[in-house]
Amino acid sequence: MQFLTEPEPARGEPLPAAPGITRLVAPNSGVMTYRGTNTYIVDTPDGALIVDPGPDDPDHVRATVRAAGPRVAAILLTHTHHDHVGALPALRAATNAPVHAWHAPADPAVVPDHPLRDGDRVGPWRAIHTPGHATDHLCFLGPGGVLLSGDHVMGWSTSVIGPPGGDMADYFRSLHTLLGIDGTLYLPGHGPPLAPPHPFVEALLDHRRQREAAIHAALGQEPATVRDLAAALYPDIDGALRRAAERNVMAHLQKLKQEGRAAEARDGWRAK
Repeated sequence: MQFLTEPEPARGEPLPAAPGITRLVAPNSGVMTYRGTNTYIVDTPDGALIVDPGPDDPDHVRATVRAAGPRVAAILLTHTHHDHVGALPALRAATNAPVHAWHAPADPAVVPDHPLRDGDRVGPWRAIHTPGHATDHLCFLGPGGVLLSGDHVMGWSTSVIGPPGGDMADYFRSLHTLLGIDGTLYLPGHGPPLAPPHPFVEALLDHRRQREAAIHAALGQEPATVRDLAAALYPDIDGALRRAAERNVMAHLQKLKQEGRAAEARDGWRAK
């Protein structure tokens, strides 16, 4: 797959992302977060929408409050992984803004003021339930086909699908959901904007199908562990990403099991 790259972005400074939308990149760069978590400030007639507060970092919270201005209408969450919601308590206290998130957050510490279901709206933005990376994952579709895609689709990398919160069958279905929507620009939770998005989503699906086929082909009647399968399928992977690779393999195996194509035993996995 062809992934996107970008230079190190400025910290604490609003960066233009789309008309009426600015982006702040949190200082939590890493192998799983790329340059850092993106927090978006969306201008609306009723005030700013803040999408994904980011990690618990005081400087990032202060920069977000400055960029949002005095009228904050709402805080929106794509999902409740810590790198996206660690700053939520501080931002909530600083803005007194209500929180809009999936009605059943994966993190029980997050209690939305406005629980969302698929199709609900926050101003002109429509919530789209896209489980896969996380059970509570939402994308938000707004004017002009702009989609706040969270960690579901990111141009810099594939998403980690790690059970139990991650589900590969859900992820496949959610990618197909996005292909049925006329999105023109994706603003992801990490990395640069993605346009046009649909060819990349198709490539993600192809990549996952190929990986699934390779995992199924590697299974035989003798049991194979997740670790052995990951080592064979990702021979040159960075050690820091080894655990993520094993989680992806497990997610694929669970999908194959659901489809009756693999069986799990105490000593490993077999073809079925």
